[in-house]
Amino acid sequence: MVITICMSMSLRHRLPEVCRVLEAAGHEVRTPVDTREFNYESANDLERAELKRAKDLIRTHYEKIKTSDAILVLNEDLPGKPRHIGGNSFLEMGFAHVLDIPIYLMQTVPDTGYRSEMLAMDPIVIDGDLSRIDLARIMK
Repeated sequence: MVITICMSMSLRHRLPEVCRVLEAAGHEVRTPVDTREFNYESANDLERAELKRAKDLIRTHYEKIKTSDAILVLNEDLPGKPRHIGGNSFLEMGFAHVLDIPIYLMQTVPDTGYRSEMLAMDPIVIDGDLSRIDLARIMK
């Protein structure tokens, strides 16, 4: 199965382990564009927006989602942000929902102002257990 990972760039340190586990289970994994040369955590909103425009990050990730069997949102804890789903990940969940692509969440839906919209997308919560990604459930 082809799985596209959606996440906050603040969680990019998790990518190698998550990819290793998914690939060992036989999945093809697509990840966000590598932006390690950019200090995302210390950048302001205008600098982050410029990076997204310059590398066309939103459209690039949308193209990966369009040709995937599922997305996996790494909504793990960040300082002061439990089970964080940021703007881009929320947008990517919307893309997957409209495209009728299953949405897996590493953790439960966070308490945010747009929680009801996320719940309406019927994400499948795997409670941090990547082996819970169910091939049979999503294969059409």
